[in-house]
Amino acid sequence: MPGVDLRHLRTFVAVAEERSFSRAADRLQVVQSAVSATIRALEREWGVTLFHRTTHRVELSVEGRTLLPDVRTALAAADAVGHAVDEVHGGLRGTLRLGIMQASAVPEGRSAGTLLSAFRAEHPAVEVEVRQDGSVTQAAAVRSGALDLAMVGMPDRDLVGLRSVPLVDGGMALACAPGHPLAARPAVTLADLRDEAFADLPPTWSIRVIVDRAFAAAGTTRRVRHEINDMGTVVDFVRHGLAVAIVPRTVADDAGVVFVPIVPEAPRFLVRLVAPVDRPVSAVARAFIATAERIGRDADAV
Repeated sequence: MPGVDLRHLRTFVAVAEERSFSRAADRLQVVQSAVSATIRALEREWGVTLFHRTTHRVELSVEGRTLLPDVRTALAAADAVGHAVDEVHGGLRGTLRLGIMQASAVPEGRSAGTLLSAFRAEHPAVEVEVRQDGSVTQAAAVRSGALDLAMVGMPDRDLVGLRSVPLVDGGMALACAPGHPLAARPAVTLADLRDEAFADLPPTWSIRVIVDRAFAAAGTTRRVRHEINDMGTVVDFVRHGLAVAIVPRTVADDAGVVFVPIVPEAPRFLVRLVAPVDRPVSAVARAFIATAERIGRDADAV
């Protein structure tokens, strides 16, 4: 795309991701008329319609969807050059778009807060934009280029198109209230739980995916009575006897909840930091990966 201003490409990506000219303008800190004018100019220059616009929504056209991955690749390459120049001059600058998980499901030593605090101390000039969502959604965002990196709770077989750095590999257990009939059991099987009322996270969140697969593999089912989008509330429902849940042992210090081992094999909670394999990874992203790897090594050494 010779002669195309990188700012025009960033505007195209912003509208594609926000699905709104006004939200893209807010994100880019320009007036909406400038965004509209840029998109019209790109459409004239490229000879295609990039978006279908209606009163209430903006959607990518077929041509727009086809061009978006290449535009993201071009921007990533341009950013990589800029970051390399910054490194030559002795300081890393730029923006890292990072997908994060709920802190309650991750050990303190490897939580997003721990990683970001260490990274900021090492690279204070880097701006970090965080987004929290389910692991399936976050992984898709890294593949598409909407995120640079993401923390996801998924096994390696689900990470096609991504490379990963292991952060957490831990067991899960049944959580129930102290007065629950299962609380005194030395262990339970998944089949024992088919009639229990469960509290769990939404279907695209990593812990939900792991537990759903474990029940399917065991050839049994369960009832998710309460679908909740944060682990703290899931545990609170368990504490008050409203439901049971299968959760990582990393929340096992929570007062008022009994944790019962699952046999013959408990589901495993895996957390990975993922990056794309089909496009350049920026210097900022590489630096964050290096920080995560160092923090992981330090945590393992304790």
